[in-house]
Amino acid sequence: MSSLRYLLRTVALVGMSAALVAPTAVAHAEPSPADLTRRIEASSTELERVVESYNKLNEEIKANKATVAQLQARIGPLEQQAEQSRADVAQLANSAYKSGGLRTADALLRPGGSAALLDRLGTLDQLTRQRQARISGFTANQQRLLDEKSRLDATLARQAVQARELAAGKKRIENDLAKLYELRRQAYGSATERPAPKTAKTEAKNVPAVSGAAGTAVRYAFGALGKPYVWAADGPNGYDCSGLTSAAWRAAGKSLPHNTRMQWGAVSHISKGDLRPGDLVFYSGLGHVALYVGGGQVIDAPSAGRNVLKRGMNMMPIQGYGRVR
Repeated sequence: MSSLRYLLRTVALVGMSAALVAPTAVAHAEPSPADLTRRIEASSTELERVVESYNKLNEEIKANKATVAQLQARIGPLEQQAEQSRADVAQLANSAYKSGGLRTADALLRPGGSAALLDRLGTLDQLTRQRQARISGFTANQQRLLDEKSRLDATLARQAVQARELAAGKKRIENDLAKLYELRRQAYGSATERPAPKTAKTEAKNVPAVSGAAGTAVRYAFGALGKPYVWAADGPNGYDCSGLTSAAWRAAGKSLPHNTRMQWGAVSHISKGDLRPGDLVFYSGLGHVALYVGGGQVIDAPSAGRNVLKRGMNMMPIQGYGRVR
């Protein structure tokens, strides 16, 4: 083979190799910062959905446990009352039939003759029926309470299983987020925002003058600025979205469930035109909630890896607005 033909063949092979290698190089290109951000936000949104489901289940479990405790407190006295009623009936029977009563006629046939005996037996019969009615009433109530407690115990068992399932889902998402945070560290030098406790002091001059309970809630929210997002937390060192709003209103003496969807059901729904500081802003899908602080801005716990911040309320599609009753 001539040198020229060998050279041309070598060039052709190199060109083919380059063509084959080029697509592979493109396919393995490092993600851009924008792509990393989109992936992190998508995973954060999914994590928040799971966290809110976890929060809702915890609220339901707490409510059921409280109901079980109330039932147990009511079952005890009913059992004692029923037992006392049984003892009363037994004592009546013993007095009438065993304490010498029917063994000798003279013991019952006192002055008044047979009429007095019939009178006493009639009274005994009436008292016995009354006592038996009381026993039946107590027993029915007791059985109803025991049945309800049994249903609640079954519900708690199911919810415990669900809680474990949610925790497993949360762990999976957190593992995915850990991988994305590593990529973010490569892109930005930091996986998460650093807690900024001085933010609250810096923003102190911007706290609106709001009176009453709403003012207390707003001031609490301003005090939480810069603290980290912590899943299923309601302070004081970290918050998730519904944890922040429930903590702010708890400081104002109002109880809100630690779950966005349940908070939506607990507030009075208002229009955007009626919005005032202290109200809640709910976002589409009811997966996120924030506290309105005036001027078109809210304070919220955004998502995993970020800190509580003040920002424009239109950062995502809005579901509606609510006022704490």
